[in-house]
Amino acid sequence: MRASDRAYATLLDEIQRGHLPPGAVLAEAEQAARLGVSRTPLREALGRLAAAGLVVQQSPRLTVVSEIDAGDIRELFELRRALEETAARLAAVRGSEATFSAIASALGDVHLDAPAGRETYARLIADFDAAIDDAVDNDYLVSALSTVRTHLVRVRRMARERPHRLEESVHEHRLIADAIARHDPDLAAHATHVHLHNALEGILGSLPTDVSERLVP
Repeated sequence: MRASDRAYATLLDEIQRGHLPPGAVLAEAEQAARLGVSRTPLREALGRLAAAGLVVQQSPRLTVVSEIDAGDIRELFELRRALEETAARLAAVRGSEATFSAIASALGDVHLDAPAGRETYARLIADFDAAIDDAVDNDYLVSALSTVRTHLVRVRRMARERPHRLEESVHEHRLIADAIARHDPDLAAHATHVHLHNALEGILGSLPTDVSERLVP
């Protein structure tokens, strides 16, 4: 792996996990030394993060992790609706019935009260996303979806855990997978729309108080 790719992967993971929170300063010399790379690959990594909107370069040598507010989250979900509803429609037309039936069935067997239930659910969602990407077979759409998912990891980390919402999400994903398996594009898009509406409301309603105070539109 190239030094710039290694630096990018590390910084991306730390931003998504919240180890580098919004507003964190990424001084060039300090980060290069910490990550064990020279300044050139670090700059390449920071440039990629800036292009994705995860950091803001305030000067050639000073970068900060970008802030997130209510407007950012709502705008992200506006884009997410456009992309994911379109992807669901295309997957329902082009996708394999067997693949999505299997995913729907597996989602029906998820038990969140079991120790490994959440890990199983996370793995199934990753498989579901990959199956949709394969079914859509559109590099431009898949690339845009990948960018949105990168931001979603960070947004979800900010929200409080809500077991009831997680259970609803399992059910909603199963409905989407089942609609795609049935080759019903309208139902797949509608089920996706409902899921994203509920997801947005759940995230905004579960943010910590100190963050919520900053998220008033």
